[in-house]
Amino acid sequence: MNNFITRTLTGIIFVGVLVGGILWNAFSFAILFALVTGLTLWEFYGLMKHYEEARLQRLISTLGGVYLFVACFLKASGWTDETIFLPYILYIMYTFIRELYAKAPNPIHNWAFTLLAQVYCAGSFSLMNFIALRPNAIGATHEPIYTPLFLLALFAFVWLNDTGAFLVGSMLGRHKLFERISPKKSWEGFWGGFVIVLAASQVFAYFDSELDRIHWLGLAAVIVLFATWGDLTESLLKRTLGIKDSGNILPGHGGMLDRFDSVLMAVPAAYICLELFK
Repeated sequence: MNNFITRTLTGIIFVGVLVGGILWNAFSFAILFALVTGLTLWEFYGLMKHYEEARLQRLISTLGGVYLFVACFLKASGWTDETIFLPYILYIMYTFIRELYAKAPNPIHNWAFTLLAQVYCAGSFSLMNFIALRPNAIGATHEPIYTPLFLLALFAFVWLNDTGAFLVGSMLGRHKLFERISPKKSWEGFWGGFVIVLAASQVFAYFDSELDRIHWLGLAAVIVLFATWGDLTESLLKRTLGIKDSGNILPGHGGMLDRFDSVLMAVPAAYICLELFK
């Protein structure tokens, strides 16, 4: 019972902070997800720091990923041009050159794990800027045009999919979805979450004029598919490392990777869809 209460309270606070940060304004969104990016990278590099003799520069690489998120925010807002990415390119070059002098037992692992997190974590979160922001036509000195609806929909779809899959899977689950990686997931749960998200997409379609109802259905379907793959990808990561949770920063819910695993795959997929649909 105590664990249930802890998990429930943590979940309420987690959802409240995320929704509040997304809806308040562009700057609250940027601050919130710059922090999320940093915490996720810090957690990832902590898990990988000594795996297979890897020796990672945890702080520098975390700051590098946070810089990428901030640079994408400034670029998507129209406040700067592509030169904002030059320091990040230097960081990537430094990552390779450093191994010439570090004398690490396996430099390939250092390169691989460092850059994996930059793509998997920092890259995915950074794309959120291009989903929600665009430059203000009045001029570069003005606040950007911030449209949080698609981000809110993305998180709502992921959460509804998780909830629907759990409830339907618990009651009707018979056929395993991906037993080798996640024995508890079922095809019945997958389709239960899928149907609930498709229905929810039509609620968002009612409040949005940029996409028609068919495109909202397409966006919802893509998010469910890639969110499921994202969940399975992180499960594979944890199985490979031999751990149950990626961390303990969120009482009752595990770590940052545990909470954002579905989102990390859903964001790039949603970005592609929105670019094609608009």
